[in-house]
Amino acid sequence: MSTDPSDETLMLRYAGGDVAAFRELYQRHQRGLYRFVAWRSPRRDWVDEVAQESWIALHQARERYQVTATFRTFLYQIARNRLIDLQRQSPQLSTDDAPDLESEVPAAEAMLETQQLNAALHRAIRALPGEQKEALVLQQFSGLSLEEIAALTSAPIETVKSRLRYAMRKLREQLSNGMAAQEEQA
Repeated sequence: MSTDPSDETLMLRYAGGDVAAFRELYQRHQRGLYRFVAWRSPRRDWVDEVAQESWIALHQARERYQVTATFRTFLYQIARNRLIDLQRQSPQLSTDDAPDLESEVPAAEAMLETQQLNAALHRAIRALPGEQKEALVLQQFSGLSLEEIAALTSAPIETVKSRLRYAMRKLREQLSNGMAAQEEQA
């Protein structure tokens, strides 16, 4: 049984002035938040900005924090809202500006086949409709529960389940079509 304080407890401590509690929250969630923003952001140059601004906004909101949802839901909602604001300010976006997360795969360790599969998976995920992609990324890459995703996206749990089901079906179809095409070329 873990004796580590919960994220919510740490946030309440931080609201009371405990800077060490913030450091712990940052260590626990910096990578997950960054991945979430990177997947959701339509522009590469927004990722660092939105991630940093999310932590700044968390700092500014610390005294008003109340445990109404999980801390992670609270943090990701801040980032999601900032991305929505940026998208409203820049309505014409190119998919070429989307972050390239394929580069996260260490080339020295990955075989060519694995790299191709990862590239195909990333393309397939980027091609999903926004709500399906968001639900999939939150669950698979950020580890959020269905309840957390529902709270974050303001959607009923059944809707979240449907989005995930459709996303997985589309990914399977796209990947199997892509693999069939590769076999034909070989």
